[in-house]
Amino acid sequence: MTTQQIAERLVELCREGEFETAQKELYANEAVSIEPRATPGFDKETKGLDAIIEKGHKFDQMVEESYGITTSQPLVTGNSIAIALTMDMAMKGRARGSMQELCVYQVKDGKIISEQFFM
Repeated sequence: MTTQQIAERLVELCREGEFETAQKELYANEAVSIEPRATPGFDKETKGLDAIIEKGHKFDQMVEESYGITTSQPLVTGNSIAIALTMDMAMKGRARGSMQELCVYQVKDGKIISEQFFM
């Protein structure tokens, strides 16, 4: 797949809330995930597809209810993809709110090798 094709498929799956499907389909086994900062629940950096998928499961367990997900159209330049992602949700024990991130991905050999989130 080209970077543009990966970007289009990634956005399609993210809009459906199918993050794990996107990871399994589009990510390299040695992919890296980088958060804005370390938190008590999550390291700043997660290495490896299995660990990234597990991180997603951990996040899902923290969500009380999801009300919707929106993404921008992907911006593709060379081997880089950027999308704006907004999740309308209620985390357990918290009021409903909106989480907005800029998500930046790097592609190599037809697979996503890194994702980095900015808030």
